[in-house]
Amino acid sequence: MAARRISSLLSRSLASSPALLSKGRRPSGGRTTGKYSTSAAVEDPITPSVKVNYTQLLINGQFVDSVSGKTFPTLDPRTGEVIANVAEGDARDIDLAVSAARKAFDDGPWPRMTAYERSKILLRFADLVEKHADEVAALETWDNGKTYEQSAKLEVPMFVRLFRYYAGWADKIHGLTVPADGSYHVQTLHEPIGVAGQIIPWNFPLLMFAWKVGPALACGNTIVLKTAEQTPLSAIYVAKLLHEAGLPAGVLNIVSGYGPTAGAALASHMEVDKLAFTGSTETGQIVLELAAKSNLKPVTLELGGKSPFIVCEDADVDKAVEMAHFALFFNQGQCCCAGSRTFVHEKVYDEFLEKSRKRAANRVVGDPFLGGIEQGPQVDGEQFKKILRYIKSGIEGGATLEAGGERFGSKGYYVQPTVFSNVKDDMTIAQEEIFGPVQTILKYKEVEEVIRRANASRYGLAAGVFTQNIDTANRLTRALRVGSVWINCFDIFDAAIPFGGYKMSGHGREKGIYSLSNYLQVKAVVTPLNNPAWL
Repeated sequence: MAARRISSLLSRSLASSPALLSKGRRPSGGRTTGKYSTSAAVEDPITPSVKVNYTQLLINGQFVDSVSGKTFPTLDPRTGEVIANVAEGDARDIDLAVSAARKAFDDGPWPRMTAYERSKILLRFADLVEKHADEVAALETWDNGKTYEQSAKLEVPMFVRLFRYYAGWADKIHGLTVPADGSYHVQTLHEPIGVAGQIIPWNFPLLMFAWKVGPALACGNTIVLKTAEQTPLSAIYVAKLLHEAGLPAGVLNIVSGYGPTAGAALASHMEVDKLAFTGSTETGQIVLELAAKSNLKPVTLELGGKSPFIVCEDADVDKAVEMAHFALFFNQGQCCCAGSRTFVHEKVYDEFLEKSRKRAANRVVGDPFLGGIEQGPQVDGEQFKKILRYIKSGIEGGATLEAGGERFGSKGYYVQPTVFSNVKDDMTIAQEEIFGPVQTILKYKEVEEVIRRANASRYGLAAGVFTQNIDTANRLTRALRVGSVWINCFDIFDAAIPFGGYKMSGHGREKGIYSLSNYLQVKAVVTPLNNPAWL
């Protein structure tokens, strides 16, 4: 999906759905929020009418309480109030879930049914999610804080597309026949790797579920998935739909809980054959160490980023301002690949800065269930406070605050869209991942200079380049040490496009054909040939 299409989808007003809003409180009634206003859209949030029916762990096809009986609250980021209390899994629950997944893989029908049968189940699941799209989108927005327009128009359709994509791959996974020096028949088999442990983050709960569960199931594996404790609701709901579609018991197990308990137990479990993790670089290092110290299970890591967005001297400034704004502020700035270092050529810097400041000041912040809202709250109080600390650091470090810089309203975890100018490479806000609506704008003079500065980061997840010169685009594309480069666009996440990072942004690729190799073993089979007619 092109970035301009994403932007247009998110800017249109959304007609309210019966599953979304309580009676009498609909966006079509005219309630909207203006820029930087603490209106009723923030102080008196809409009550979603979607019901939270699933809060338990899902183990061996059954919803169950945790062994300890403990629960934890998942909060509405618009208010900080409790949405529901969710079963809190720990190491004992992980043991039960892994045992169910192991039995389902070793003795169950999933890896033994035809790939076409697996494909049909995934397609039925995609149809069910489409049927229940309103509920899924409402749960995602309620639990996470992202706008309902984003959830309903972008993320749920993309979720469905991803599962249809992987359903299409299920019966096209095969090995090769390999010529050898001698009278041998050599073939390779691509086998499911076994029990996959998966740990997903809170910023895109649905999409990260699809990125990980889709390829693992298409390859015939079984799964234990740990949700983020901030956003467990949508994953539990869609897992229930996946079982309705015909997924056998034990193939997908969902454990909600905290990283140091449930997450660590999954990463270090001796019966888990493969681990996939998306989250911070610091936690990724812990996960990798736990995997290595246990059974040396292979690990796919999609970690942090500090992605450069490079505006060249020939850029159309108005278009560049809008694209750079989208690259940073999308999803409340809570994107690992956000264009969080905006490098602008000195010839257009002043014009770009003034227009970026105005664009941020006009960004519409408010209740994410309202139509026309561009930015909802941050996911929780911890993230909210972290962002405000980074803003304070930027001011104290000598950067110029051009817009925002404070909380928005008095309730919930809203942060004003913030812009800094006169940012230097050695400032904390230019080096560390803020993961919030804070744009840092840096000036550069020469292409070689910006290549050097852009690459001077421990991260290497993505980059954006805005130029009308194909030679400049090609030069930067090959010089930037990142996993994705978007030319005159940003955040293009088609199902077939691989995604992953260089350096401390992780290793391995998700989505597309490359993601399948994460969940397959390659076995070479050699058979002697007696008097072959040909070799």
